Amino acid sequence: MFDTVREDLRSTLDEIRAAGLHKPERVIGTPQNAAVAVTSGGAAGEVLNFCANNYLGLADHPEVVAAAKDALDRWGYGMASVRFICGTQEVHKELEARLSAFLGQEDTILYSSCFDANGGVFETILGAEDAVISDALNHASIIDGIRLCKARRFRYANRDLAELEARLKEATEGGARRKLIVTDGVFSMDGYVAPLAQICDLAERYDAMVMVDDSHAVGFVGPGGRGTPELHGVMDRVDIITGTLGKALGGASGGYVAARAEIVELLRQRSRPYLFSNSLAPVIAAASLKVLDLLESAGDLREHLAANTALFRTKMTEAGFEVLPGDHAIAPVMIGDAAEAARMAELLLERGVYVIGFSYPVVPMGAARIRVQLSAAHSTADVERAVAAFIDARAALETAGA
Repeated sequence: MFDTVREDLRSTLDEIRAAGLHKPERVIGTPQNAAVAVTSGGAAGEVLNFCANNYLGLADHPEVVAAAKDALDRWGYGMASVRFICGTQEVHKELEARLSAFLGQEDTILYSSCFDANGGVFETILGAEDAVISDALNHASIIDGIRLCKARRFRYANRDLAELEARLKEATEGGARRKLIVTDGVFSMDGYVAPLAQICDLAERYDAMVMVDDSHAVGFVGPGGRGTPELHGVMDRVDIITGTLGKALGGASGGYVAARAEIVELLRQRSRPYLFSNSLAPVIAAASLKVLDLLESAGDLREHLAANTALFRTKMTEAGFEVLPGDHAIAPVMIGDAAEAARMAELLLERGVYVIGFSYPVVPMGAARIRVQLSAAHSTADVERAVAAFIDARAALETAGA
């Protein structure tokens, strides 16, 4: 039977490659840092890494690594269980309490990933008589989570407040019992920040709840690194925050929902990804606690990240590249053609800069880009070298196409 399926799958894979949409995986032989050693998938050797979510450079921080080693000795490797059976340790409860305090929420529940967190929220708190209103550019995990619930679904154009209000009116007039607005805090492909103050205003006007996936913000956005609700002064007006421990908060894995106490308690009782998935590894929980300690004095890291971001965006714009506007550490360099974006990434790797070309279906057709992500681990010289590599790679691409 599979022989027939195999040919169909091979044909699909050939079409993906022919369209320039194939996404190869490069293998690195070092810890995650500003510079990594590529061992396969392109030019071998040490290259500057400008495509990780390691925003604060904490993925290989010596204090985080030491905390992880200590945790292995104290707590063991894994729980071999789910939370409600025998998978809850003191370190899990401590991390939940620390995240709640840091994010200004009443309670927090840990998940294996933020994908699971988003997959477990909607069907737990929303029923067929409810409505969910989602930004069109929300992360795939939000889209998939919404598909699991029976609530009526509404979508509004990215950050379009007028359309959001129209959808809220429609849901209200349709008799929705509960209404939930859900948005990314920072949209991962564009680096755009959601207008949370205005979203909260509309939510209060139409008696709706607000949920924010702040995965690309917590740790470095806002005066204290508490994310987009802090940036916009609405920490007390957001009802649900989902996020990851796998980006600025150490770069490992794991996710969470920080929310009103009643929401978290219901998730503990009925959220399927929580009830039927193994507990977060204790070593990750303990290392994440050390990350939260470091964030208390991480102002210099956030300032250095902001400086690197401003330098890259300014230099690239001056060099004639189209970089989507903003000041977030996600700096998308727009290419347009998928094959050209992939070739540009290959040329940059040959020049010692590790980036990835993003194309459909990750981004819209014809909007291929190289998503550059700055880190506090990068030096000024690293950023300037990356810009020079972009200029040189563009010249090589133009010469090859001439």
